Amino acid sequence: MTDSARSKAADGPRVELRGAEATMLATLYGRALDARSPDPILGDMLAAETLDKINFDPTQTGLRPGDHYSVAMRAEFLDGWTREFLARHRSATVLHLGCGLDTRVWRVNPGPGVAWYDIDLPDVIALRRTLFGDRTGSTMIASSVTDPAWLAEVPQDRPTLVVAEGLVYYLTETGGRALLRRLVDSFPTGQMIFDGFSRLGIRLQRLNGAVHKAAATLHWGIDWPTELETIHWRLHCTDVVGVFDASDFSVLSTRYQVLAALGKNVPAMANMARYYRLDF
Repeated sequence: MTDSARSKAADGPRVELRGAEATMLATLYGRALDARSPDPILGDMLAAETLDKINFDPTQTGLRPGDHYSVAMRAEFLDGWTREFLARHRSATVLHLGCGLDTRVWRVNPGPGVAWYDIDLPDVIALRRTLFGDRTGSTMIASSVTDPAWLAEVPQDRPTLVVAEGLVYYLTETGGRALLRRLVDSFPTGQMIFDGFSRLGIRLQRLNGAVHKAAATLHWGIDWPTELETIHWRLHCTDVVGVFDASDFSVLSTRYQVLAALGKNVPAMANMARYYRLDF
């Protein structure tokens, strides 16, 4: 953040959050750092512009030098799956669960036949409205994603994509399974895409700087795709991709190349963080 941007941000809304909500500042900060790097991965300039509007202490995000790589890579990967779904379904509904301050709807830029819904807790949506305003074709819903009531605001007669980046592991297993079951029951056909941690990843959560700094707690660990398929008979896992297999780490620092090499070749690490795509 430049000196002039810091001066402007000092006049913007003061953002102080704790728990899972606070981690949205870490991801916003990570995407902004990537956008301003010499060779950006995601290139999310709206994230950088949004960061300049708020008054917060970036040292409280818990991001270590270089962590913005993983933030940008995760967003880029799930953006790709989102675009693939929308390329096949020009008329569709997108449910962006736990949207935080993610600018995915601008990055993906869905066509006029897509109804996009950003869903998150009321204080998050209030901040989102202040920073982003309204966008044609997208609607913000202020609600916990696990509250069944918000589904009444969404059309249920079209192919539906559920995007849940950085969310599933904050849910309890009971609450998460109930949410996924409810979503499958609510729509005729669709797809779910999200990232998840294994049970080992959950046990090692205090090594996650952003989670630790926010005093957040991870709950739901997933070791096998079949665990997800038992949630509902219509759920079928079509893709499981390890985080270290999903992106080209050769363009990154030596530290991250070493980490990726370990992640690919040590089974416990290879399965610790993965991307899931399920059809229903």
